[in-house]
Amino acid sequence: MTDKKTKRTDYLNWDEYFMSVALLSAQRSKDPNTQVGACVANQNNKIIGVGYNGFPWGCSDDILPWAREGKLLDTKYPYVCHAELNAVLNSTIQDLKGCRIYVGLFPCNECTKVIIQSGIEEIIYLSDKYAESDSVKASKFMLDTSNTKYRQFKSDRKEIRLNLFNED
Repeated sequence: MTDKKTKRTDYLNWDEYFMSVALLSAQRSKDPNTQVGACVANQNNKIIGVGYNGFPWGCSDDILPWAREGKLLDTKYPYVCHAELNAVLNSTIQDLKGCRIYVGLFPCNECTKVIIQSGIEEIIYLSDKYAESDSVKASKFMLDTSNTKYRQFKSDRKEIRLNLFNED
């Protein structure tokens, strides 16, 4: 039984909270291979924008391809908007100077350009599984030369569980 006279001690810290929002946002992605979400938070720990990887508004996800291999125009790559781009475009303010972005996957070079140009000052990422790719190497080079901070998300938690219907 939980003592209801003192505050909980197992609450989420800010990094866990915003990364959880990014991961929850990724669940909106219809990509059959890679689901990525992003969450932008400001200096006051307010969510400014969220996004996930998917096709642009009005482009049918039943018509455009989801393939990873083949001729470029027969794959998803020329069509998909990444989570980071969508989070910036969906932001409630234009100037993101001083904000942080939480992402499930280290950003590609194209998203890194958007992140830097938007004024975001820090990237917190969960996975860096493409660290050896030229795209991520270019990202890190741009981030280092622009003095944009980045760090891998750390937590002692293994999972955060959501119950849609909390029946005590």
